[in-house]
Amino acid sequence: MTHVTIYRNKENECIGFTVIGHAEYAEAGEDIICAGISMLVINTCNAIEALTTAKFSLTTNESEGLIDLRLKENPTKETELLLSAMILGFENMADDQDYKEYIHLTFEEV
Repeated sequence: MTHVTIYRNKENECIGFTVIGHAEYAEAGEDIICAGISMLVINTCNAIEALTTAKFSLTTNESEGLIDLRLKENPTKETELLLSAMILGFENMADDQDYKEYIHLTFEEV
């Protein structure tokens, strides 16, 4: 199962996330859940880097299936929009009857 934790500040703004684990929906190379999660996360990281001026830290570990992104400053409208779009994708996956047992989504105030 893939665990997704979304970090929010006291103003309920998204300031980062951690994704860890492998969905184990299918064999490596055939796992559409893992591929979908990876696409959401990698595209969001790339978009924040390419389309905003946000400063952030990024930690990855491919064997653990870990990607951790933390904004180093308050979120802008642009980063909030990009992160909200990613969260919407995770929520859709977590609500889907066929896929919800492979992704666990939580929100944490930090």
